[in-house]
Amino acid sequence: MPQPLPERRLGLFQATAINMIDMVGIGPFITMPMVIGIMDGPYFLYAWLAGAFLSVIDAMVWSELGAAFPLAGGSYNFLKETYSKNKAGRLMSFLFVWQTMIQAPLVIASAAIGFAAYFSYLLPVTPLQSKMISGGVVVLIVVLLFRKIETIGKISVVLWVAVIGTMLWIIGGGIANGNFLTPIAQLNDGLSVNYAFIAAIGFASVKTVYSYLGYYNVCHLGGEIVDPSRNIPRSMFLSILGISALYLMMNISVVSVIPWNYAKDSEFLVSLFMHELAGPVAATIATCLILVVAFASVFSATLGYSRIPYAAAVDGAFFKVFARLHPTGNFPYVSLLALGGIAFVFSLLFKLSDVISAILAMRILIQFIGQAVGLLILRQNKSKEFPYKMPFFPWPVYIAIAMWGCILLATGYKMVAGGLLVISLGTIVYFVKARLEKEWPFTKAE
Repeated sequence: MPQPLPERRLGLFQATAINMIDMVGIGPFITMPMVIGIMDGPYFLYAWLAGAFLSVIDAMVWSELGAAFPLAGGSYNFLKETYSKNKAGRLMSFLFVWQTMIQAPLVIASAAIGFAAYFSYLLPVTPLQSKMISGGVVVLIVVLLFRKIETIGKISVVLWVAVIGTMLWIIGGGIANGNFLTPIAQLNDGLSVNYAFIAAIGFASVKTVYSYLGYYNVCHLGGEIVDPSRNIPRSMFLSILGISALYLMMNISVVSVIPWNYAKDSEFLVSLFMHELAGPVAATIATCLILVVAFASVFSATLGYSRIPYAAAVDGAFFKVFARLHPTGNFPYVSLLALGGIAFVFSLLFKLSDVISAILAMRILIQFIGQAVGLLILRQNKSKEFPYKMPFFPWPVYIAIAMWGCILLATGYKMVAGGLLVISLGTIVYFVKARLEKEWPFTKAE
């Protein structure tokens, strides 16, 4: 019996809210001192601008593909269609789902681990207790997502209000302090545009790009977005514009109170910032709000990723059990439970420092660079109408590919090797599967 399709219930505001809460999360709060330390100067804001620029350029690729193929699964469908769904598209889309079953739980686990780490500012915890907290966050998220999509849309808006409110409070505190413009005036102090600066931008951008990831989350929910050809591109650009402005102002606000040379060594930078401004009570409240933001990010990321194995299973390219929808809630509950279960295990096994670079290294080749190259192929073949077309095509695609390549190298050779190993294993599994099931390239394309 065929499964019913999810309904289109998420409008522009809800889609943008889901993107934004996925983008923020714990990322900027834990990476802020890392970025300052890598840049080692007041010009660390350039790393955040570089991350925003790459996000905008890459969002053009996602917008063309998301508006043209507004289906659940996002990149799964993009890779399948751009590389020909009966030929190499089978391999590329399989590799994406293969990676997703590893990297998506890593993304979810990273936010949960970050939540547990920041929680230790409020109450010292043992390593075992920290693992219990991160695992508990994942379990609670799965419970909250076990419901209809329109209800999830309402929850997302509430969490979005908490995210934006927290960041505006931090920014407002810096403005009220009276030194908000000082970091901007000192931005270029001691700056020399040389190899060392460019290398630092590359390494720091690994952290800032991690903090921007999620602007494309709406594409994974493409089958549930109202008027997708317009709302998918709009939600991405609105998300990037809003979050990049908030990130920049939040960084400026914090270093206007805590000088950058002290900020780079603080594990709980925003909490220390609020402590300096308004005392320990305000610092405690700010930390609690940061935890809400981190929780919201896990919520949004898990929601989007749960649609990917579902889409592949419906398409016959993954295990059929993942195609099941909840009989009353009409959401892919098997996919949700599977990813949540793996993320729970990862949250108990790994440290946050181990997963940030691994997440990027594992995704760049197949997802970001792969679908950018696929878009070039599809546009050259002129076999598809695109409701959204990027300006200055194809230059934004070339720039995105080049920048993603630099980010990949900046993750380190070990991470690159790990990503290539995952791709190689997936390729072997695909060819074994294709041989057994007589799929491409072991049979003629239908």
